[in-house]
Amino acid sequence: MATPLTVAFHTLGCKLNFSETSSIRRKFEDHGYTTVEFEDGADIYIFNTCSVTDAADKKCRYEVRRALKYSPQAKVVVVGCYAQLKPKEIAEIPGVDLVLGAAEKFNILNYIEGISKSSDKGMVIAGEVKQANSFIEAFSFGDRTRSFLKVQDGCDYKCTYCVIPQARGNSRSGTVESVIKSANSVAEQGVKEIVLTGVNIGDFGNGTEVIEGIRPKKEALFIDLAKELDKVEGIERFRISSIEPNLLTTEIIDFVADSQRFVPHFHIPLQSGSNKILNAMRRRYLRELYQERVAWIKDRMPHCCIGADVIVGFPGETEEDFMETYKFINKLDVSYLHVFTYSERGNTPAAEMPDIVPVEVRRQRNEMLRSLSHKKRIAFTTPYLGSIRPVLFEHSHDPEMMHGFTDNYIKVSLPKEASLINTIGLVRLKEFDEQSEMVISELVRS
Repeated sequence: MATPLTVAFHTLGCKLNFSETSSIRRKFEDHGYTTVEFEDGADIYIFNTCSVTDAADKKCRYEVRRALKYSPQAKVVVVGCYAQLKPKEIAEIPGVDLVLGAAEKFNILNYIEGISKSSDKGMVIAGEVKQANSFIEAFSFGDRTRSFLKVQDGCDYKCTYCVIPQARGNSRSGTVESVIKSANSVAEQGVKEIVLTGVNIGDFGNGTEVIEGIRPKKEALFIDLAKELDKVEGIERFRISSIEPNLLTTEIIDFVADSQRFVPHFHIPLQSGSNKILNAMRRRYLRELYQERVAWIKDRMPHCCIGADVIVGFPGETEEDFMETYKFINKLDVSYLHVFTYSERGNTPAAEMPDIVPVEVRRQRNEMLRSLSHKKRIAFTTPYLGSIRPVLFEHSHDPEMMHGFTDNYIKVSLPKEASLINTIGLVRLKEFDEQSEMVISELVRS
């Protein structure tokens, strides 16, 4: 067999990318390839890329160079969002042999044997993003503790800063039946937690395929999917990765509050606490709706952990606008923030907007919100110190320790007991370590 036998994978970006990388890896393994670690040197390296920020683009270049240090003759394939947005640019990276767009990445095995390292430039197979019009099932597997299960792809929203619709196409999703089938497959592998992922998962049910601009009528909504997943045997926890505030209905919140398997944890993108900036971003809500969603969650589940995404330095964001965001979040009962510094992305309306915020000012605002996030994490965690909560135990980088998350997403650390990995047990939360933002805990033995 002339085909190389070993393949290594590297994923950049979101949980959705991790689920897709795992599915691509299984395709290779089903065809006789052996997966090896990145540093071991492989015959083929496959990079699944992100392009949300400029840093992600630079990271891809760095990782390609690193792979070729381990295996100079390796064939290098780049797929993912960066590959769809800038295929010719990637093909110019020394060592890259093949670039596959959004519609081609799951057919990667059809192209592998045609790769040649004799060319100075990589081969590009990347059509228009509208060709990515079908939903491809995917879930991650390898970490037996949790799996990222893809339930939706693409996005119909037109946020002025975002390139994801250009990289992934229109919103589309699996059927309830197909997602349940994947969830059962995950359960059969002994996985205890499933994290539901997608680009805009609250838009689930928006048809499985778009044909000539016509989308099938929705047969189910995200709440319908959640109710069916709640019946899957073998999975002890379901976690919703991220959901838009305008799609996070009170019905979904009430369902999670009453569910035994969907954990009390929401990640809800905010992006700005200024209605002026939200309008400029073309977000589909105002801050008042966000505030109402948080209040409803906390009324039904006072112990619920709520995370928020925030972008600082968007064009036109004055000091007054930023402080409005800061004060809004400071009063909001959220538990932590993911803070992003705005970076210009090509072919987006925001990149053409006036009143650009200086880079140094963006960085300062980022630091202020990161500091606020730390305070929020402490404020959320402190009331639970001394209490007992269920934790799903997992490995730590420290061989003497194990980590895990409580149902309401408090990360804990305690001495390792190998027999407990991938099980759920009770721990007593003792002390918050401010540097790691983990809670030092002890096992509660029956």
